[in-house]
Amino acid sequence: MARLERIPIGQLEAVVLVSDELRAGFVPAAGMIGHSLEHRGEELLVQRGGLDAWRGTGRSFGLPLLHPWANRLRDWRYAAAGRAVTIDRSRGVVRADENDLPIHGALAAAEDWDVVDAGADGAAAWLSAALDYGRRDDRLAVFPFPHVLELELRLEGDALSITTTVVPTAATEVPLAFGWHPWLALPGVPRAEWELALPARTAIALDARNLPTGDRAEAGPERAALGDRALDDHSAVAEDARLVLAGGGREIAVEWAGGYRYAQVFAPTALDVACLEPMMAPVAALCTGEDLELAQPGERVSATFRVRVTQRPPGVSG
Repeated sequence: MARLERIPIGQLEAVVLVSDELRAGFVPAAGMIGHSLEHRGEELLVQRGGLDAWRGTGRSFGLPLLHPWANRLRDWRYAAAGRAVTIDRSRGVVRADENDLPIHGALAAAEDWDVVDAGADGAAAWLSAALDYGRRDDRLAVFPFPHVLELELRLEGDALSITTTVVPTAATEVPLAFGWHPWLALPGVPRAEWELALPARTAIALDARNLPTGDRAEAGPERAALGDRALDDHSAVAEDARLVLAGGGREIAVEWAGGYRYAQVFAPTALDVACLEPMMAPVAALCTGEDLELAQPGERVSATFRVRVTQRPPGVSG
């Protein structure tokens, strides 16, 4: 039976959604980070530096929301929806990647999420939260498009569903380039034996700085062992795409369930992790304008994905 728990994590509180199969914990005062996802008592989210590093340096782990853009930009300047923006690095809102490019937006471990509703019944547990992005001037300096973010988290059976909604709060359009970054792992299974299943997609070539080159190529569905491959691949996918990490009889599927149209697959050899990331727009879309959708004043724009975890008998594939 599903239930809701509230547990202390240091001086913060985590809200934990529990079903018969899964436990999914989120910390509202640390950017609504998904700090844990357990399946039958085993942790599926890579912790890296954990909550302390996330709050201190913005070092990603677990299941973070990346907003107002996922991945990286081409420069510390961009123009979108009729506004030209120069990001002031000295304000410390945005961090740089290894190539000194702005990465993963401006929220990081934002402390001002408001829990709107949380509860459970016999079938599911849920958590609703909202954040007024325009509440802080330093965030508006990075992304001058006032809006409210709403999150609807629902855990039911073997699946965690996450719906992200953008609601403009001024007479200006809001660019939509957010995404999520699940740091997934298969406990007890060597990385080389992990299987990665990808759907038919349009592969988007990236340069040495992981920025799109403009080249695209169609790719068919595939399922293969990760082996010793290092991946940091970007693609356009269908709105019902399904990316799967499998091994040891367990399957973790990240299912696009409306709104998301792009994916990043990140699996470095230096860390036992596979990130299957839903994204609203291509990498650097705030700079290029390519396929960048805008939420209109008075409109609500939502995107949903699910993380579904199943256990299969040995030798049975998904």
